[in-house]
Amino acid sequence: MKILALDTTGQVASVALADEEKLIGEYTINYKMTHSQTIMPMVDAVVKMTDFDLSTVDYIACSQGPGSFTGLRIGAATAKGLALGLNKKIVPVPTLDALAYNIFETDKIICPIMDARRSQVYTALYQWEDGKLQNLTGHIAVSIDEIIERAEEFDMGVIFLGDGVPVHKEKLLKNENFILAPPSCNMQNAGAVASLAFDIVKNGGALDGGDFTPIYIRKPQAERELLEKQAMEGKNND
Repeated sequence: MKILALDTTGQVASVALADEEKLIGEYTINYKMTHSQTIMPMVDAVVKMTDFDLSTVDYIACSQGPGSFTGLRIGAATAKGLALGLNKKIVPVPTLDALAYNIFETDKIICPIMDARRSQVYTALYQWEDGKLQNLTGHIAVSIDEIIERAEEFDMGVIFLGDGVPVHKEKLLKNENFILAPPSCNMQNAGAVASLAFDIVKNGGALDGGDFTPIYIRKPQAERELLEKQAMEGKNND
């Protein structure tokens, strides 16, 4: 089984080609260009550099979110376009699960945090149990202070990773039980998305392209601001 995996949910754009035995190729970039400019050229580059016939891929795996609304839409549109063109199914992989998978078989708690602005993060708490990565909280959007409080309840080592770490580094370093992952395993990568996708396929989780939907958790910023404005106007009219 071969899987082409994509991740455009955060600052990083990443593409990977993998089979069940190895990671064949991965292209990950964390730079200023938008994902709409980079993702398809990155797919082309991975395919060409590995001499791979893209029509023989079995599934398209796509990081499902949460994350940047623009990034989520670009990833979903790209995955759906590839799935339609190649007549393949899409494997949805939660972004936080793939991020946590960067930290393999540790006895510590794993806490990916993605910057959601306004001192909030997209996050979850994970633990390895019997060779399986277990999500202890579900995918949530909370303040950085709330997730720190939850992490402190474990009274043990907690590994933080994700693009929210540099934003909230000062607060995280106040607790001696908190560990900040190094840059090499701190960000999204499509290789982890592909690795999780194999298990999802085996459990019957592959979808027709039209059934793939991102995990947003929160409403888009423009919609939140409109609701806040309407709420304020309602108060003023009372």
